[in-house]
Amino acid sequence: MSALRPVHFLLVDDLAENLVSLEALLRREDLVLLKARSGEEALELLLRHDVALALLDVQMPGMDGFELAEFMRGAMRTRHVPIIFLTAGTAADAQRRFRGYEAGAVDFINKPIEPDVLRSKANVFFDLYRQRQQLERQRDELEAAAQALRRADRHKDSFLAVLAHELRNPIAALAGGLHLLGKDIPVERSTDIRARMDRMLSHLSHLVDDLLDVSRVNEGKITLKKARIELSEILTSAIESSQHHMDQAGHKLVTDLETGPIWLDADHTRLAQVIGNLLNNAAKYTPPGGTVTLSAHRRDGVAEIRVSDTGVGIPAEMQAGIFEIFAQVEDHLSKSQGGLGIGLALCKQLVALHGGTIDVASAGLNKGSTFTVIIPLARDAG
Repeated sequence: MSALRPVHFLLVDDLAENLVSLEALLRREDLVLLKARSGEEALELLLRHDVALALLDVQMPGMDGFELAEFMRGAMRTRHVPIIFLTAGTAADAQRRFRGYEAGAVDFINKPIEPDVLRSKANVFFDLYRQRQQLERQRDELEAAAQALRRADRHKDSFLAVLAHELRNPIAALAGGLHLLGKDIPVERSTDIRARMDRMLSHLSHLVDDLLDVSRVNEGKITLKKARIELSEILTSAIESSQHHMDQAGHKLVTDLETGPIWLDADHTRLAQVIGNLLNNAAKYTPPGGTVTLSAHRRDGVAEIRVSDTGVGIPAEMQAGIFEIFAQVEDHLSKSQGGLGIGLALCKQLVALHGGTIDVASAGLNKGSTFTVIIPLARDAG
């Protein structure tokens, strides 16, 4: 939580020595004292600063304290600034006090000023302004939380719509396949139908697994089975799991892997799942015949794994939230093979469990994307 802004008091007196005295009496941490020797100078300061209290000398040449107060009360920006008049008049000077209160004064302090009286009154307004700042910050935090809840609600609605779409297609295919298998059809056709049903079941299983994985990570129920493993083994598994998607879209998969071994303390299955998801994602969002590049190198005690593509890219305004649960780039569903929008969120969570990070970079729409995964090397990897 950021620190509160300094509090500003305005001191107005035509005598420099009086301003010096007031400054010495009021000086405290987080208090900025703005000094003016005329009403006109004070108005300039009020245009540039929010003021918690104005201490105005009554008798000044040109614009006196009462006239300055009347200007302040007439302006929207300063009409609510508390004003204390400093006056050499006596308590019996009723006419002067009446004009002062009419001009918006909250109090008078007689000269010569008693230091304890001045500090006591000033501290009240300092504390009141601090309380107002805290309330404003709490209001802003509540508004930000409310906006986050509204965004989460919209994401939930979008996710449910996508989930319904993703489930409807394979379920419809399975239902249609069962219906056809109940009829007298050629063996060749029944074999094709069973193969399609098997693909649809695999798709449903993948959707359910993703949902369960996200739930388990969020609830802290996933425990990594770490072992000393060479990164190339993980990348080989990831490539094998995504090769079908690459071939189906006619993509070219280019690898740029360090020749020497890169040893990690990692969960083979989970890290291969991360890289596989990134490769599948690249295949989904790259038009047919594109290029996907997988690179892995050692960098200063970490393994740096990059998945780059020549696909549709990511708008700059969406890159910061691309790893949020259910995040979807607008219009990308129609350009991809579908998905629940939880793959990247799951990748981020699994990478974090390995003590690593994942980032994305994209020059914008239709300019491709690059996802970078950083994983610490095994302790004795050198």
